[in-house]
Amino acid sequence: MCLVIVAMSIIYCYLTSSHYKRGLSIPYVAAGDNLDVPVLGPLLRGAVAFYIRRSFRGNALYTAVLRDMHTLITRNTPIEYFIEGGRSRSGRLLPPKMGMLAMTVHSQLRHSEKPVVFIPTYIGYERIMEGGTYVGELKGKPKESESLLGLLKVGRKIERIFGNVHLSFGTPLHLSDFMTKFDVPANSLPTDRTDTPLDDKASAMVDNIGVKIMQHINKAAVVTPVSLLSLVLLSAPKAALDEEICREQIALYQGLAQQLSYSDDTVITDMSPQQIIDYGIKLKLIERTPHILGDIIQIAGKQAALLSYFRNNILHVFILLSFLSALVARNGRIERSRLDNIAKQLYPFLQSELFLYYPAHGLADTLNKKVDSLLSHGLIVELSDGVLSVPESNSKCYQQLQVLATPVGQSLERYFMTLALLAQQGSGNLTESEVVDLCHLLGQRLSVLYADDIPDFFDRALFTSFISALTRLDYLQKDDETGVLTFDHRINDIARHAKYVLTPDMMQILQQVASLDEEEITHAITEISNKSSVNLAVSVNLQPAIIFNELN
Repeated sequence: MCLVIVAMSIIYCYLTSSHYKRGLSIPYVAAGDNLDVPVLGPLLRGAVAFYIRRSFRGNALYTAVLRDMHTLITRNTPIEYFIEGGRSRSGRLLPPKMGMLAMTVHSQLRHSEKPVVFIPTYIGYERIMEGGTYVGELKGKPKESESLLGLLKVGRKIERIFGNVHLSFGTPLHLSDFMTKFDVPANSLPTDRTDTPLDDKASAMVDNIGVKIMQHINKAAVVTPVSLLSLVLLSAPKAALDEEICREQIALYQGLAQQLSYSDDTVITDMSPQQIIDYGIKLKLIERTPHILGDIIQIAGKQAALLSYFRNNILHVFILLSFLSALVARNGRIERSRLDNIAKQLYPFLQSELFLYYPAHGLADTLNKKVDSLLSHGLIVELSDGVLSVPESNSKCYQQLQVLATPVGQSLERYFMTLALLAQQGSGNLTESEVVDLCHLLGQRLSVLYADDIPDFFDRALFTSFISALTRLDYLQKDDETGVLTFDHRINDIARHAKYVLTPDMMQILQQVASLDEEEITHAITEISNKSSVNLAVSVNLQPAIIFNELN
């Protein structure tokens, strides 16, 4: 975890430096108290960082003291905080934590003379020092405590080539616009009180701001050479491609992203496909295997799980193209109207998982533009009567379509596995936490057996996001007292859409993996509970502050 300290320290210094070089005020940085270690802690504090607990829910005194950052805001001091509340282990954005955001809004409603503007900031890497740690934690390995000794051991890893860090700022979000939208009046809280709660309108506004910030961070994404390579090779059979085909697929992704940009704020690498391949070899992420019939480009040994992190950085840019490609590729032919209906049914879950900014009410227009883009590149063919078809099976476009259709598969496989588990166990038999825990275990098993140990299958946050989306859309109902989930036949209706995207073999595998009898479920839940108790006890004995990290 000391690699994480170094990485986070670089982020703080990098952002501060970018402000300084542009003649802007240096922001105060809200940093997790786990970074307050000897040597580095005082150094960051000198660089205007202030340390806070990662969780302080229910602690009225701590909350009241921290809300005194109102003083900083009224002095027009910029404040930098990380709205996810922690580091993403999978490369996707995490659901926003609303604590600091709510405090910012609370301060503004106490004193609104100066405007407050949120600047979404995207930070992208090309290698990460703590990648192995991330994969281990996703599998359930306890988070290690930071220490000075561990920090001193990091030096030898800093000598490696880590490529570039990409910093991109998104379109500013003005708090006043949200106040108007939610009809929240200025100066609506007492100036001299820190404990006045936000009303329902203000709380709903905070939630909306959090989601919009995440969407704008994604809009400011940088499609880096490494993320493009990861997306292409992880979609290929055995994570390997003929070098010429690899170049063509990279060029295709670049062309699709440029022709129909995800957002005006999205940045796409201008490296040529060959430069991108050579760059990946230089970083030792991929390797070239010479062959008389044409060199082969493949992911370097044991790098697949780590490269999924970079693929996930830009997955949102291509996910709808991948989804539409999968619908055509898996069916051979499909009516455009049916494609639209299936996409509209499943889009809210992809939107929730990847913070897609396309509004549901305008989705039809977005889908049409994506389909037209696929048509213009020859990846799909439009027949008479509004039928979409795959190109000739022996053509280059057909092979490119198959690769493009792959990335969305893992998301849909997780959805189907979760729905299969719910359907098999029946309504009113599992709580939300039990469903997430069981899906996490099933995902681990599926990943080892069928997916080369890719972390996407066992990232607990992704299952939590899916269950939350099902609940928000009223497919699931949660009992406030017991936490038990109930549902009706519509769960099966969603699952039926899987047959249009997933292969029959994969659907059968997912059904089998999700089939657990009562004894297996009881055993799994008991083991999870015992493991959580042990981890919490260790945290209490070693370092009380770590309790907040474990519970967060």
